[in-house]
Amino acid sequence: MVNGDREPEGVRLDIWLDVSCLYRTRSEAQKACQGGKVEVNGLAAKPNRRLRIGDELKIKRPFGRQQRVVVRGLEDRHIAKPDAKRLYEDLTPPPTADEIELRRMERIFRAAMTAPGSPDKRQRRAIRKMKGRD
Repeated sequence: MVNGDREPEGVRLDIWLDVSCLYRTRSEAQKACQGGKVEVNGLAAKPNRRLRIGDELKIKRPFGRQQRVVVRGLEDRHIAKPDAKRLYEDLTPPPTADEIELRRMERIFRAAMTAPGSPDKRQRRAIRKMKGRD
């Protein structure tokens, strides 16, 4: 359907994922597609695949979660976030109580395991004072 002056139908998958705010950046969306984390109509999709209205996407998220969305609109330029949410219908079932508890425990575990960063100004002053270098 490509004529000399007409664009092919649809929008690139990676661009649409970025514009619809399902991924923060286009490069993040490309990496997800290349890593097999995005399926369109049940098939693994490459970043350059053309999306059409009515296509169903399955996005694999961290910790085994899956997000299911149906394309309701096409855009290839950034739009306001409330308008971007109108580009798709989210069919993902709400999380169960067990899943919510599991996510909460995972956040607590990750927070406990991350190493503390460098000291801030107040902490540096306290360290200097402790060492007697006032």
